[in-house]
Amino acid sequence: MTALLLRSGKLLDVETGEYAEGDLLCVDGRIAESGPGLTAPDGARTVDLAGAAVLPGLIDAHVHVTAATADLGALPSWSPSYATAHAARIMGQMLDRGFTTVRDASGADFGLADAQAEGLIRGPRLAFCGKALSQTGGHGDSRPRGTRVHDGHQCCAGLGRIADGVDAVRAAARDELRKGAHHIKVMAGGGVASPTDRIDSTQYSLDELRAVVEEADAANRYVAAHAYTARSVSRALQAGIRSIEHGNLIDESNLPEFLEHDAFLVPTLVTYWALKTEGREFGLPEDSWRKVDEVLGAGLAALEMAHRAGVKIVYGSDLLGGMHRHQNEEFRIRSEVQRPLEVIRSATSTAADLLGMTGEIGTLRVGALADLVVVDGDPLADIAQLADPEHIRHVVQGGRLV
Repeated sequence: MTALLLRSGKLLDVETGEYAEGDLLCVDGRIAESGPGLTAPDGARTVDLAGAAVLPGLIDAHVHVTAATADLGALPSWSPSYATAHAARIMGQMLDRGFTTVRDASGADFGLADAQAEGLIRGPRLAFCGKALSQTGGHGDSRPRGTRVHDGHQCCAGLGRIADGVDAVRAAARDELRKGAHHIKVMAGGGVASPTDRIDSTQYSLDELRAVVEEADAANRYVAAHAYTARSVSRALQAGIRSIEHGNLIDESNLPEFLEHDAFLVPTLVTYWALKTEGREFGLPEDSWRKVDEVLGAGLAALEMAHRAGVKIVYGSDLLGGMHRHQNEEFRIRSEVQRPLEVIRSATSTAADLLGMTGEIGTLRVGALADLVVVDGDPLADIAQLADPEHIRHVVQGGRLV
Protein backbone atom coordinates (compact mmCIF):
# COMPACT_ATOMS: atom_id res chain seq x y z
CA MET A 1 0.00 0.00 0.00
CA THR A 2 1.15 3.53 -0.81
CA ALA A 3 -0.49 6.31 1.17
CA LEU A 4 -0.26 10.10 1.29
CA LEU A 5 -2.02 12.21 3.90
CA LEU A 6 -2.45 15.91 3.25
CA ARG A 7 -3.25 17.70 6.51
CA SER A 8 -5.09 20.95 7.16
CA GLY A 9 -6.00 22.00 3.65
CA LYS A 10 -8.95 23.90 2.19
CA LEU A 11 -10.53 21.30 -0.10
CA LEU A 12 -12.44 22.79 -3.04
CA ASP A 13 -15.64 21.16 -4.23
CA VAL A 14 -15.68 22.47 -7.80
CA GLU A 15 -19.37 21.69 -8.21
CA THR A 16 -20.58 23.81 -5.29
CA GLY A 17 -17.69 26.25 -5.19
CA GLU A 18 -17.32 25.68 -1.45
CA TYR A 19 -14.19 24.92 0.56
CA ALA A 20 -14.14 22.32 3.34
CA GLU A 21 -11.31 22.55 5.83
CA GLY A 22 -9.74 19.22 6.65
CA ASP A 23 -7.42 16.42 5.60
CA LEU A 24 -7.27 14.32 2.45
CA LEU A 25 -6.03 10.72 2.44
CA CYS A 26 -4.78 9.11 -0.79
CA VAL A 27 -4.30 5.34 -0.85
CA ASP A 28 -3.02 3.30 -3.80
CA GLY A 29 -3.58 6.12 -6.26
CA ARG A 30 -7.13 7.08 -5.25
CA ILE A 31 -8.77 9.44 -2.79
CA ALA A 32 -9.71 7.22 0.15
CA GLU A 33 -11.08 9.68 2.71
CA SER A 34 -11.50 13.36 3.45
CA GLY A 35 -12.44 15.22 6.60
CA PRO A 36 -10.99 16.65 9.79
CA GLY A 37 -8.48 14.77 11.94
CA LEU A 38 -7.83 11.77 9.71
CA THR A 39 -5.45 9.08 10.97
CA ALA A 40 -2.41 8.34 8.83
CA PRO A 41 -1.97 4.65 7.94
CA ASP A 42 1.35 3.01 8.83
CA GLY A 43 4.05 4.11 6.43
CA ALA A 44 2.03 6.98 4.99
CA ARG A 45 3.76 10.16 3.95
CA THR A 46 2.23 13.19 5.67
CA VAL A 47 2.35 16.76 4.37
CA ASP A 48 1.04 19.71 6.37
CA LEU A 49 -0.65 22.20 4.06
CA ALA A 50 -1.25 24.88 6.71
CA GLY A 51 -4.51 26.00 5.14
CA ALA A 52 -3.45 26.03 1.49
CA ALA A 53 -6.15 25.45 -1.13
CA VAL A 54 -6.49 21.97 -2.66
CA LEU A 55 -8.02 21.62 -6.14
CA PRO A 56 -8.47 18.64 -8.44
CA GLY A 57 -5.58 18.15 -10.83
CA LEU A 58 -5.92 20.46 -13.81
CA ILE A 59 -6.99 19.19 -17.24
CA ASP A 60 -5.98 20.85 -20.51
CA ALA A 61 -8.19 19.46 -23.28
CA HIS A 62 -6.31 20.88 -26.25
CA VAL A 63 -2.55 20.41 -26.34
CA HIS A 64 0.02 19.21 -28.86
CA VAL A 65 2.81 17.61 -26.82
CA THR A 66 4.86 16.79 -29.93
CA ALA A 67 4.69 20.34 -31.31
CA ALA A 68 8.11 21.53 -30.20
CA THR A 69 8.10 24.11 -33.00
CA ALA A 70 5.45 26.39 -34.44
CA ASP A 71 6.62 25.36 -37.92
CA LEU A 72 4.28 22.38 -38.09
CA GLY A 73 5.28 21.62 -41.65
CA ALA A 74 8.79 20.80 -40.45
CA LEU A 75 7.69 18.13 -37.95
CA PRO A 76 7.31 15.23 -40.43
CA SER A 77 11.01 15.53 -41.25
CA TRP A 78 12.05 15.08 -37.61
CA SER A 79 13.41 11.83 -36.29
CA PRO A 80 10.75 10.13 -34.11
CA SER A 81 13.30 9.81 -31.30
CA TYR A 82 14.07 13.52 -31.47
CA ALA A 83 10.36 14.41 -31.41
CA THR A 84 9.87 12.07 -28.43
CA ALA A 85 12.69 13.72 -26.48
CA HIS A 86 11.04 17.10 -26.98
CA ALA A 87 7.62 15.70 -26.04
CA ALA A 88 8.98 14.26 -22.79
CA ARG A 89 10.32 17.66 -21.80
CA ILE A 90 7.09 19.42 -22.75
CA MET A 91 4.98 16.92 -20.81
CA GLY A 92 7.13 17.17 -17.69
CA GLN A 93 6.75 20.94 -17.68
CA MET A 94 2.97 20.63 -18.06
CA LEU A 95 2.87 18.44 -14.96
CA ASP A 96 4.90 21.02 -13.04
CA ARG A 97 2.29 23.63 -14.00
CA GLY A 98 -0.44 21.55 -12.31
CA PHE A 99 -1.86 19.70 -15.33
CA THR A 100 -2.23 16.06 -14.33
CA THR A 101 -4.26 15.06 -17.43
CA VAL A 102 -4.16 16.45 -20.96
CA ARG A 103 -6.03 15.65 -24.16
CA ASP A 104 -3.68 15.75 -27.12
CA ALA A 105 -5.48 17.17 -30.15
CA SER A 106 -3.17 15.50 -32.71
CA GLY A 107 0.43 14.40 -32.79
CA ALA A 108 0.77 12.14 -29.73
CA ASP A 109 0.32 8.39 -30.05
CA PHE A 110 0.05 5.23 -27.99
CA GLY A 111 3.82 5.18 -27.43
CA LEU A 112 3.84 8.43 -25.48
CA ALA A 113 0.68 7.45 -23.58
CA ASP A 114 2.16 4.07 -22.63
CA ALA A 115 5.49 5.62 -21.64
CA GLN A 116 3.74 8.06 -19.32
CA ALA A 117 1.51 5.36 -17.83
CA GLU A 118 4.49 3.12 -17.15
CA GLY A 119 6.51 5.92 -15.54
CA LEU A 120 9.14 6.06 -18.26
CA ILE A 121 8.52 9.80 -18.70
CA ARG A 122 7.08 12.43 -16.37
CA GLY A 123 3.93 14.09 -17.55
CA PRO A 124 0.17 14.36 -17.43
CA ARG A 125 -2.04 11.37 -18.11
CA LEU A 126 -2.43 11.48 -21.90
CA ALA A 127 -5.66 11.08 -23.89
CA PHE A 128 -4.55 10.96 -27.53
CA CYS A 129 -6.14 10.88 -30.98
CA GLY A 130 -3.11 10.00 -33.07
CA LYS A 131 -3.12 12.12 -36.19
CA ALA A 132 -5.93 14.44 -37.17
CA LEU A 133 -7.85 13.65 -40.34
CA SER A 134 -7.58 16.31 -43.03
CA GLN A 135 -8.76 16.67 -46.60
CA THR A 136 -6.22 17.46 -49.28
CA GLY A 137 -5.31 21.13 -48.84
CA GLY A 138 -6.96 21.22 -45.42
CA HIS A 139 -5.68 22.35 -42.05
CA GLY A 140 -3.81 19.08 -41.50
CA ASP A 141 -2.07 19.18 -44.89
CA SER A 142 1.27 20.86 -44.21
CA ARG A 143 2.57 20.70 -47.79
CA PRO A 144 3.34 24.02 -49.47
CA ARG A 145 1.89 24.58 -52.94
CA GLY A 146 4.98 23.28 -54.75
CA THR A 147 5.10 19.94 -52.94
CA ARG A 148 3.05 17.00 -54.22
CA VAL A 149 4.21 13.98 -52.21
CA HIS A 150 2.90 13.47 -48.67
CA ASP A 151 4.62 10.92 -46.41
CA GLY A 152 1.92 9.63 -44.09
CA HIS A 153 4.02 6.94 -42.39
CA GLN A 154 2.93 6.44 -38.81
CA CYS A 155 6.44 6.88 -37.47
CA CYS A 156 6.78 10.35 -38.96
CA ALA A 157 6.16 13.19 -36.55
CA GLY A 158 3.42 15.58 -37.58
CA LEU A 159 -0.13 16.43 -36.62
CA GLY A 160 -2.21 15.38 -39.63
CA ARG A 161 -2.97 12.61 -42.10
CA ILE A 162 -4.71 13.16 -45.43
CA ALA A 163 -7.84 11.21 -46.35
CA ASP A 164 -10.35 12.14 -49.05
CA GLY A 165 -13.74 10.56 -49.65
CA VAL A 166 -16.10 8.60 -47.40
CA ASP A 167 -14.29 5.28 -47.76
CA ALA A 168 -10.88 6.81 -47.11
CA VAL A 169 -11.95 8.74 -44.01
CA ARG A 170 -13.63 5.62 -42.64
CA ALA A 171 -10.42 3.67 -43.10
CA ALA A 172 -8.34 6.44 -41.52
CA ALA A 173 -10.66 6.71 -38.51
CA ARG A 174 -10.61 2.94 -38.06
CA ASP A 175 -6.82 2.96 -38.24
CA GLU A 176 -6.47 5.59 -35.51
CA LEU A 177 -8.99 3.69 -33.37
CA ARG A 178 -7.03 0.47 -34.01
CA LYS A 179 -3.99 2.18 -32.50
CA GLY A 180 -5.93 3.07 -29.35
CA ALA A 181 -7.18 6.60 -30.01
CA HIS A 182 -9.34 7.98 -27.20
CA HIS A 183 -11.08 10.26 -29.71
CA ILE A 184 -10.85 11.15 -33.40
CA LYS A 185 -9.87 14.63 -34.55
CA VAL A 186 -11.03 16.07 -37.86
CA MET A 187 -10.13 19.33 -39.52
CA ALA A 188 -13.56 20.78 -40.38
CA GLY A 189 -12.38 24.24 -41.42
CA GLY A 190 -9.38 26.38 -42.25
CA GLY A 191 -6.61 27.25 -39.80
CA VAL A 192 -3.72 29.53 -38.98
CA ALA A 193 -0.75 27.16 -39.19
CA SER A 194 -1.69 25.49 -42.51
CA PRO A 195 -0.10 26.92 -45.66
CA THR A 196 -2.75 26.53 -48.39
CA ASP A 197 -6.22 27.00 -46.87
CA ARG A 198 -8.32 29.96 -45.83
CA ILE A 199 -9.61 30.54 -42.29
CA ASP A 200 -13.16 30.91 -43.64
CA SER A 201 -13.17 27.64 -45.61
CA THR A 202 -15.27 24.62 -44.68
CA GLN A 203 -13.50 21.29 -44.97
CA TYR A 204 -14.86 17.79 -45.52
CA SER A 205 -18.31 17.11 -46.89
CA LEU A 206 -21.12 16.33 -44.47
CA ASP A 207 -21.04 12.71 -45.67
CA GLU A 208 -17.35 12.48 -44.81
CA LEU A 209 -17.87 14.05 -41.38
CA ARG A 210 -20.78 11.72 -40.64
CA ALA A 211 -18.72 8.71 -41.66
CA VAL A 212 -16.05 9.60 -39.10
CA VAL A 213 -18.68 10.09 -36.41
CA GLU A 214 -20.23 6.70 -37.24
CA GLU A 215 -16.87 4.98 -36.84
CA ALA A 216 -16.15 6.71 -33.53
CA ASP A 217 -19.63 5.87 -32.24
CA ALA A 218 -19.15 2.24 -33.19
CA ALA A 219 -16.01 2.15 -31.03
CA ASN A 220 -17.66 4.08 -28.16
CA ARG A 221 -15.42 7.03 -28.86
CA TYR A 222 -16.19 10.57 -30.06
CA VAL A 223 -15.02 13.14 -32.59
CA ALA A 224 -13.46 16.55 -31.99
CA ALA A 225 -13.39 19.08 -34.81
CA HIS A 226 -11.11 22.00 -35.54
CA ALA A 227 -13.49 24.76 -36.65
CA TYR A 228 -13.54 28.56 -36.41
CA THR A 229 -16.46 29.96 -38.37
CA ALA A 230 -20.18 29.76 -37.64
CA ARG A 231 -20.67 27.83 -40.87
CA SER A 232 -18.00 25.21 -40.22
CA VAL A 233 -19.11 24.80 -36.59
CA SER A 234 -22.72 24.32 -37.64
CA ARG A 235 -21.79 21.62 -40.15
CA ALA A 236 -19.68 19.79 -37.56
CA LEU A 237 -22.47 19.84 -35.00
CA GLN A 238 -25.01 18.64 -37.58
CA ALA A 239 -22.72 15.69 -38.30
CA GLY A 240 -22.72 14.66 -34.62
CA ILE A 241 -19.30 15.92 -33.58
CA ARG A 242 -18.98 16.19 -29.80
CA SER A 243 -16.41 18.93 -29.25
CA ILE A 244 -15.60 22.05 -31.24
CA GLU A 245 -12.01 23.20 -30.95
CA HIS A 246 -11.45 26.99 -31.04
CA GLY A 247 -14.78 28.35 -32.36
CA ASN A 248 -13.52 31.94 -32.40
CA LEU A 249 -15.89 33.04 -35.17
CA ILE A 250 -19.16 31.50 -33.97
CA ASP A 251 -22.31 33.60 -33.89
CA GLU A 252 -25.65 33.50 -32.12
CA SER A 253 -27.02 30.92 -34.56
CA ASN A 254 -24.58 28.31 -33.23
CA LEU A 255 -25.65 28.55 -29.59
CA PRO A 256 -28.88 26.52 -29.81
CA GLU A 257 -27.00 23.98 -31.95
CA PHE A 258 -24.47 23.37 -29.16
CA LEU A 259 -27.31 22.88 -26.68
CA GLU A 260 -29.37 20.67 -29.01
CA HIS A 261 -26.44 18.34 -29.67
CA ASP A 262 -25.11 18.44 -26.06
CA ALA A 263 -21.73 19.44 -27.48
CA PHE A 264 -18.68 21.04 -25.88
CA LEU A 265 -16.70 24.13 -26.88
CA VAL A 266 -12.94 24.15 -26.28
CA PRO A 267 -11.64 27.71 -26.77
CA THR A 268 -7.88 28.19 -26.98
CA LEU A 269 -7.47 31.91 -26.54
CA VAL A 270 -3.93 32.01 -25.19
CA THR A 271 -2.38 30.57 -28.34
CA TYR A 272 -3.43 33.50 -30.54
CA TRP A 273 -1.96 36.01 -28.13
CA ALA A 274 1.24 33.95 -28.01
CA LEU A 275 1.40 33.41 -31.78
CA LYS A 276 0.98 37.12 -32.43
CA THR A 277 3.67 38.18 -29.97
CA GLU A 278 6.16 35.29 -30.26
CA GLY A 279 5.07 33.01 -33.07
CA ARG A 280 7.70 33.95 -35.63
CA GLU A 281 10.42 33.62 -32.99
CA PHE A 282 9.44 29.97 -32.52
CA GLY A 283 9.12 29.03 -36.18
CA LEU A 284 5.66 30.18 -37.30
CA PRO A 285 5.93 30.95 -41.03
CA GLU A 286 5.24 34.54 -42.07
CA ASP A 287 2.13 33.62 -44.09
CA SER A 288 0.62 31.88 -41.06
CA TRP A 289 1.52 34.76 -38.74
CA ARG A 290 -0.46 37.11 -40.96
CA LYS A 291 -3.56 34.90 -40.54
CA VAL A 292 -3.57 35.21 -36.72
CA ASP A 293 -5.40 38.54 -36.74
CA GLU A 294 -8.45 36.92 -38.37
CA VAL A 295 -9.19 35.01 -35.15
CA LEU A 296 -7.29 36.89 -32.43
CA GLY A 297 -9.84 39.56 -31.57
CA ALA A 298 -12.99 37.46 -31.86
CA GLY A 299 -12.14 34.71 -29.39
CA LEU A 300 -13.09 36.48 -26.16
CA ALA A 301 -16.42 37.63 -27.59
CA ALA A 302 -17.18 34.05 -28.70
CA LEU A 303 -16.35 32.76 -25.21
CA GLU A 304 -18.64 35.33 -23.58
CA MET A 305 -21.45 34.49 -26.00
CA ALA A 306 -21.16 30.75 -25.39
CA HIS A 307 -20.90 31.16 -21.63
CA ARG A 308 -23.99 33.36 -21.52
CA ALA A 309 -25.94 30.72 -23.48
CA GLY A 310 -24.98 27.87 -21.15
CA VAL A 311 -22.71 26.01 -23.57
CA LYS A 312 -20.40 23.48 -21.89
CA ILE A 313 -16.96 25.10 -22.06
CA VAL A 314 -13.67 23.26 -21.54
CA TYR A 315 -10.12 24.53 -20.94
CA GLY A 316 -7.67 24.40 -23.84
CA SER A 317 -4.37 26.08 -24.69
CA ASP A 318 -3.12 24.78 -28.11
CA LEU A 319 0.36 26.25 -27.65
CA LEU A 320 3.31 25.42 -29.88
CA GLY A 321 7.08 25.45 -29.57
CA GLY A 322 8.58 27.63 -26.85
CA MET A 323 5.13 29.13 -26.20
CA HIS A 324 4.00 26.11 -24.14
CA ARG A 325 5.23 27.98 -21.06
CA HIS A 326 2.14 30.24 -21.28
CA GLN A 327 -0.26 27.33 -20.64
CA ASN A 328 -1.70 28.74 -17.39
CA GLU A 329 -2.25 32.21 -18.88
CA GLU A 330 -5.54 30.92 -20.33
CA PHE A 331 -6.97 31.16 -16.78
CA ARG A 332 -6.31 34.90 -16.69
CA ILE A 333 -7.62 35.55 -20.21
CA ARG A 334 -10.91 33.74 -19.59
CA SER A 335 -11.44 35.49 -16.27
CA GLU A 336 -12.15 38.66 -18.25
CA VAL A 337 -15.61 37.24 -19.04
CA GLN A 338 -16.05 34.33 -16.60
CA ARG A 339 -15.90 34.01 -12.83
CA PRO A 340 -12.83 32.13 -11.51
CA LEU A 341 -14.96 29.16 -10.40
CA GLU A 342 -16.36 28.79 -13.91
CA VAL A 343 -12.88 28.78 -15.42
CA ILE A 344 -11.72 26.24 -12.82
CA ARG A 345 -14.65 23.96 -13.69
CA SER A 346 -13.65 24.15 -17.35
CA ALA A 347 -10.25 22.74 -16.35
CA THR A 348 -11.61 20.11 -13.95
CA SER A 349 -15.14 18.69 -13.83
CA THR A 350 -16.38 19.83 -17.26
CA ALA A 351 -13.17 18.66 -18.92
CA ALA A 352 -13.58 15.29 -17.20
CA ASP A 353 -17.09 15.04 -18.68
CA LEU A 354 -15.71 15.68 -22.18
CA LEU A 355 -13.01 13.02 -21.76
CA GLY A 356 -15.55 10.47 -20.55
CA MET A 357 -13.88 10.36 -17.13
CA THR A 358 -16.58 11.91 -14.95
CA GLY A 359 -15.93 11.04 -11.32
CA GLU A 360 -12.46 9.68 -12.11
CA ILE A 361 -10.65 13.01 -12.54
CA GLY A 362 -11.60 16.65 -12.07
CA THR A 363 -12.98 16.07 -8.56
CA LEU A 364 -11.84 15.54 -4.97
CA ARG A 365 -14.59 13.05 -4.22
CA VAL A 366 -13.74 9.79 -2.45
CA GLY A 367 -12.98 7.09 -5.03
CA ALA A 368 -11.60 9.43 -7.67
CA LEU A 369 -8.04 9.21 -8.92
CA ALA A 370 -5.80 11.08 -6.49
CA ASP A 371 -4.78 13.88 -8.87
CA LEU A 372 -4.69 17.31 -7.26
CA VAL A 373 -2.87 20.60 -6.97
CA VAL A 374 -2.11 22.60 -3.84
CA VAL A 375 -1.95 26.36 -4.35
CA ASP A 376 -1.13 29.30 -2.13
CA GLY A 377 -3.93 31.79 -1.64
CA ASP A 378 -7.51 31.52 -2.86
CA PRO A 379 -7.95 31.00 -6.64
CA LEU A 380 -11.69 31.71 -6.32
CA ALA A 381 -10.81 35.23 -5.20
CA ASP A 382 -7.75 35.70 -7.42
CA ILE A 383 -7.31 33.55 -10.54
CA ALA A 384 -3.63 34.55 -10.60
CA GLN A 385 -3.08 31.73 -8.09
CA LEU A 386 -3.49 29.41 -11.10
CA ALA A 387 -2.46 31.73 -13.92
CA ASP A 388 0.98 32.21 -12.34
CA PRO A 389 2.45 28.72 -11.79
CA GLU A 390 4.80 29.92 -9.05
CA HIS A 391 1.79 29.84 -6.71
CA ILE A 392 1.45 26.06 -7.16
CA ARG A 393 2.99 24.48 -4.04
CA HIS A 394 2.44 20.76 -4.72
CA VAL A 395 1.23 18.56 -7.56
CA VAL A 396 -0.10 15.10 -6.73
CA GLN A 397 -0.70 12.54 -9.47
CA GLY A 398 -1.99 9.05 -8.75
CA GLY A 399 -1.53 9.64 -5.04
CA ARG A 400 2.16 10.58 -5.30
CA LEU A 401 3.85 13.94 -4.90
CA VAL A 402 5.31 14.60 -8.31
